[in-house]
Amino acid sequence: MNDRPRQEPRELIGDLERHLFNEGRLWRLYELLGAHPMRIDGREGTRFVVWAPNASEVSVVGDFNDWAGGRDPLQVDGGSGLWAGFIPGVAPGALYKYQITGPRAEGQMLKADPVGFRAQHPPETASVVQGLVQRPWQDEAWMTERAQRNPLQAPMSIYEVHLGSWARVPEHNNRYLSYHELGERLIPYALEMGFTHLELMPVSEYPFDGSWGYQPIGLFAPSIRYGTADEFAEFIDRCHQAGLGVLLDWVPGHFPNDAHGLARFDGTALYEHADPRQGFHRDWNTLIYNFGRTEVRNFLIANALYWLDRFHIDGLRVDAVASMLYLDYSRSEGEWVPNRLGGRDNLEAIEFMHELNTVAHGEHPGAVVIAEESTAYPGVSRPVDHGGLGFTFKWNMGWMHDTLRYFARDPIHRHWHQDELTFALQYAFSENYVLPLSHDEVVHGKGSLIGKMPGDDWQRFANLRALFGMMWAHPGKKLLFMGGEFGQKREWSHDHSLDWHLLDDPAHRGLQRLVAELNRCLRERPALHRLDHSPDGFRWVDTRDSAASVLSWLRIADEPGSELLVILNLQPRVHERYRIGVPGAGPWRLLLNTDAAMFGGSDAPAPTQVQADEHPLHGMSHSIEVPLPPLATLLLGRR
Repeated sequence: MNDRPRQEPRELIGDLERHLFNEGRLWRLYELLGAHPMRIDGREGTRFVVWAPNASEVSVVGDFNDWAGGRDPLQVDGGSGLWAGFIPGVAPGALYKYQITGPRAEGQMLKADPVGFRAQHPPETASVVQGLVQRPWQDEAWMTERAQRNPLQAPMSIYEVHLGSWARVPEHNNRYLSYHELGERLIPYALEMGFTHLELMPVSEYPFDGSWGYQPIGLFAPSIRYGTADEFAEFIDRCHQAGLGVLLDWVPGHFPNDAHGLARFDGTALYEHADPRQGFHRDWNTLIYNFGRTEVRNFLIANALYWLDRFHIDGLRVDAVASMLYLDYSRSEGEWVPNRLGGRDNLEAIEFMHELNTVAHGEHPGAVVIAEESTAYPGVSRPVDHGGLGFTFKWNMGWMHDTLRYFARDPIHRHWHQDELTFALQYAFSENYVLPLSHDEVVHGKGSLIGKMPGDDWQRFANLRALFGMMWAHPGKKLLFMGGEFGQKREWSHDHSLDWHLLDDPAHRGLQRLVAELNRCLRERPALHRLDHSPDGFRWVDTRDSAASVLSWLRIADEPGSELLVILNLQPRVHERYRIGVPGAGPWRLLLNTDAAMFGGSDAPAPTQVQADEHPLHGMSHSIEVPLPPLATLLLGRR
């Protein structure tokens, strides 16, 4: 018989909290649900609150009660489906789960806390009592500036990182770096390379290493693989103090069916749909959230805010948005359920995205929400009040596929396919795009970026340098997965560190130096970022010389004399004298040449400074005659 004192749920759940939870607007849901160490009536202990509306019994089991069900039961708040209780003597560090008996007293399940703030190290599956992060943040200057920044007009170059394989400690059994060690090594590296943001592949706790975090179970728990939540917060604080933003990959599209997770949480399909035609992803063998359920939408939006609120995250990249938008995603006829209008759009998921983006942008000015969305769904990055989904940015998957397809071609065939480089400009300003060369392009047999390039070693490096030059000069924010910046040769593996020893080779070191220089140009040249999402910031010069595989365009900012001329020569031949139209008289000087010796190039003749002639060409009043080095991108400016 348990003689521990009890509180009724109404003593532990406030009337306003209950009201907002029932409405689906308890945005700081994590302040109520979960395990919160506190003092009640003079006693130290932990308050537990969990949502399980269809359960007949819920109790807390853990190392503090010998994992014995029934010793520490929770009481149900009938108006909300929340179960609550205060257990004296349970302190931070205690292991626990919820023992849940299904409706009509059918079956018992042991479940981790959906709003747990810490988890055991996988493969163990218990939750760990830990309060919310209470950090004396030192990033006020960063947060103030961020709130005033217009992210659409600011330079953004994102370094995508998998924390477990960026680097490891081989002398200690190949272990992961801790959050503290990542702060010591990753932050200075990203700054030296000139990136504006890190994007971390999911850090929400996940059971299976091979999912890379994209099958999370502990949405409120930073992965213990690298340290505690306080240590993760310290890492973010250090990034901000150094002037580096941090984005998180976030996965609201699906969740794994592990027994200790959300699947049939209270004995019913609570977080997911009961019908597998709506609730099961065959592609990933995962379950799909029921976005039509008020409490589920609230849970997910509160989780997004949790990372923005408690960890000062600068934005979320939302994974697999296309799979959320369409009811027939990866399904054949008869394998999906139409919406209430008879169509294929997931109306409840769309409503969820509207609410998510409205709340996130409203609560955190300057933070960004980025959609990984691979279809032509209209208005993904248009504001909600203008008929869009409300994301800040959308990944440009079409640009990525076309560009990699083109650069993988032997140069002898490229003159037939120049439209693969020009087509993206037909829609480049229909959304606020990020140009991604992400982890998805270097896994599952796709090889590395350098491995996709044709030709011998010299040509492969030259092609990749030219590709990076084109990417940084193209409208849109930039994202590059770790290892790409120095030409990692083997396909990425989450089990191993990047091959940093390759930097002993001048070709790899030169490629790395080029990416740093491109990032410097991106920051310092307004034409490369200020009007990324406006047609006013771009003008073709010449797209017609497909025989020579030469392309040229202008990038323009909203200030006189800021134009930049971009020239691509994508054949391995030198043009000693090539004429290109320019807008107006005056000198043009070379700002960047991807074929320069300092980047590992051939250092073939290239223009240093050239005077424009009054020789009309390409619809311009003047033109310049310049040498073009092989397989190179050139960037020229007026000043």
